[in-house]
Amino acid sequence: MTYRVYAVRYAQRDARRGEHFHGYESGGDSSHPTSYYVWAAVSDEHTVVIDTGIAPGRAARVEGLDYRCSPVEALAELGIDAESVGHVVLTHLHYDHTGTARDFPRARYVVQQAELDYWSGPWAERIARERWLLDDDDLAHLREARKDGRALVVDGDAFVVPGLSVHLVGGHTAGMQVVRVETARGHVVLASDASHFYENIESDRPFPILHSMPGMYGAFDRIRELADDPGLVVAGHDPLVLERFPPHTPDVAVISP
Repeated sequence: MTYRVYAVRYAQRDARRGEHFHGYESGGDSSHPTSYYVWAAVSDEHTVVIDTGIAPGRAARVEGLDYRCSPVEALAELGIDAESVGHVVLTHLHYDHTGTARDFPRARYVVQQAELDYWSGPWAERIARERWLLDDDDLAHLREARKDGRALVVDGDAFVVPGLSVHLVGGHTAGMQVVRVETARGHVVLASDASHFYENIESDRPFPILHSMPGMYGAFDRIRELADDPGLVVAGHDPLVLERFPPHTPDVAVISP
């Protein structure tokens, strides 16, 4: 089974280069824009959304964010109705990846056990530099969905539907997972925040928000192993995604038709 895969940009922010690489960065005050995406994998039988972006209410509180529309609205413009989505993969539980999860009423959520354990345990409450990245309402919604049988909690690598699998890599968060999708071009890897920018993985330089430095390097290696070609890796926040892959619109890249 092969999928058509899209990267859908719904927001952008003019960040600083020094925000995006661990440790000292020459020219760290120079402009280095961040794009915000959700991704969709569509076959004749399945529609899977990967991450759900920032909720409109939270977006209004993010300084300097150019929030073009809700991710749900952006997907609808691509012809993907929220009610048609069978699975939503949450690569991790930072607020900019979980914000509209509740707007997919029929979807089953896919999350790693290690991610749930971390954010539900004692450490996240004590680590102020990380706690702001979690939205409590999103976590509560996910817990309720699990009680209702609408969550697939996995431990490691697993197939979600034929041709689409998740892979635990850690690094950025305790339960960070990437998504491998079978396409007409070969196996695509949606790296999400396991590699925010192509420069992170291609220059072996981790992003500064991280759970484990060795885990970040291990995630880079795993991404390379899973992708059939380096050109089939999709970085999580890089504006270059819209240059490296054919455009469908100015804000949508066709990763594989």
